[in-house]
Amino acid sequence: MTEPIIARVEPIRPRGLKVRLHFDVGDPIEVMLEALERSRLGVGDSVPVERRRHLLDVDANVRVRDAALNLVSYRARTRRELDRRLREKGFAPERIAGCLDRLEERGLVDDAAVATAFVRDRLRHRPRGRTRLSSELRAKGVDAEVAEDVIARVFDEEETSDVRLGHEVAAGWVARQSASLLTALASGERGPDHARAHRRLIGYLTRRGFRGEAMQAAVRRAIELAGDTP
Repeated sequence: MTEPIIARVEPIRPRGLKVRLHFDVGDPIEVMLEALERSRLGVGDSVPVERRRHLLDVDANVRVRDAALNLVSYRARTRRELDRRLREKGFAPERIAGCLDRLEERGLVDDAAVATAFVRDRLRHRPRGRTRLSSELRAKGVDAEVAEDVIARVFDEEETSDVRLGHEVAAGWVARQSASLLTALASGERGPDHARAHRRLIGYLTRRGFRGEAMQAAVRRAIELAGDTP
């Protein structure tokens, strides 16, 4: 059987990162230019079955790597997030795993770095308690131990705590409530209006990850601020 020979390499626009290989026999195929170069193939080279298989394997690795790098170019992502998105794009799990291993070795996939940036952003723009931060990091695929270490380190560097964040979140909640609700919350009367306002406050703080001492301190701060509201 005659082995196909590359008769022409046609760049595929607009960027020319892909090429179409035309053979003297058989249908053309499209591969990434990098894969062609790494396989050391060009016009006039024969492409027997094994060489073609190798070319297509290299091409698939280049494609999954480029897809991963494109995803992290928009925002930092954890390994699990990248794995999910790459699977959605149709790449094979074993190829994704190999790609992400290589990117981790190069420091381009780093769950701890992603977690650190995420926690800093939350503290500065959307404060949350430790429980909520840990839950959000776990949902992003960050290992529990890594998540706890990152939260502790960032809290220390930012010189903050659950209690301090609880005060901040409570103040923000009070600023958005109606005068009637704040009056009911600050009232010493344990009637239905006070109970309703108290439940709303507790629910809000709970959803934002405050528990125990931080919750109690935040409730006291909210009641204090509600009483000071004209």
